[in-house]
Amino acid sequence: MVLDNHPFVRHEFLHAMEVHHCVGEKFGWLPRHIGVYDDSDVLLGAMPLYEKHNSYGEFVFDHAWADAYQRNGLPYYPKLVSAVPYTPARGQRLLARSDVQAEVYPLLLNRALQLTRQLGCSGFHCLFPLPIEQRFLAQQLLSRHDCQFHWHNQQYRDFEEFLSRLNAKKRKNIRQERRRACNSGVVIRRLDGHSASEQDWRHFSQFYEQTFQEKWGMATFNLQFFMEVARQMPDQVLLVLADFEGRCIAGALMYRSDHALYGRHWGCIQQLDALHFEVCYYQGIEYCIAQGLELFEPGAQGEHKMARGFLPACTKSSHWILDERFRAPIARYIEHERDAISEYMEKLSASSPYRRES
Repeated sequence: MVLDNHPFVRHEFLHAMEVHHCVGEKFGWLPRHIGVYDDSDVLLGAMPLYEKHNSYGEFVFDHAWADAYQRNGLPYYPKLVSAVPYTPARGQRLLARSDVQAEVYPLLLNRALQLTRQLGCSGFHCLFPLPIEQRFLAQQLLSRHDCQFHWHNQQYRDFEEFLSRLNAKKRKNIRQERRRACNSGVVIRRLDGHSASEQDWRHFSQFYEQTFQEKWGMATFNLQFFMEVARQMPDQVLLVLADFEGRCIAGALMYRSDHALYGRHWGCIQQLDALHFEVCYYQGIEYCIAQGLELFEPGAQGEHKMARGFLPACTKSSHWILDERFRAPIARYIEHERDAISEYMEKLSASSPYRRES
């Protein structure tokens, strides 16, 4: 039922968030998952679903919509969201066996809309679904577009072959960044759930929490969650750590499916020149090449990723608004936004880091 062994919709990952209190009332993510069963109680389909009392950790921004509700004296929260909390990665939202998708997709969507009404939610939102799911949802819901930056593996034999496809300036800059990181004396370690020790996870958890204290204000994951996922899904974890002068100073956590790598978290306690690019991007690209992975999604936003071989990619989400008075204004908002995103991506594409013949 889980396509491509996608890490974020596996039961182990979603369950770990709940048992280690990464979701719940404190963070405004209340689990409301739904399932479809046959007459023999065999699970045919499911949808990760949350009752939301804020817009934190969604990466599809609807603050303007919430403001419009507030100006009209109406509550925008709660709302119902199908997503993986704090994770702007594309993946399944309508989980179903391939042979019953045509029957199960409508059942899951209809139940989600029913639940929206029953809970008194302002609307239903499905964030970062797969293209096949988005095509189904777009038949009935509003479709929003956004832009991320993804790296695609063109069956490169090694990192040098990847560099050879870039234009001379970008190729030179990447080599200089990697050289500066290497010459600083830093030692890079790539670990999975088998090889990472408890001390490694303690170091990374410290980096993660410090990043949120300095920038975002609220760390939602914790040491127990990281270690649980590493135990339950050891082959799908990539932990990149940087050691300097005898101590661990930085790290990035990524997860993999059978065909893709997903960058999720970064943190450090000491800044070194170009270390962020090495740990978060170049180590991930090298890993994808070595493992034969086709795609690297490093996270949301960041035009600076283009200079490092990542290209603009359109991401989509689907939305249903309960109050009919808001449907037309929000539809116009989405249409203007979609045009702006399309124009933005066209401009970016004209600045591709790759050689024209590539």
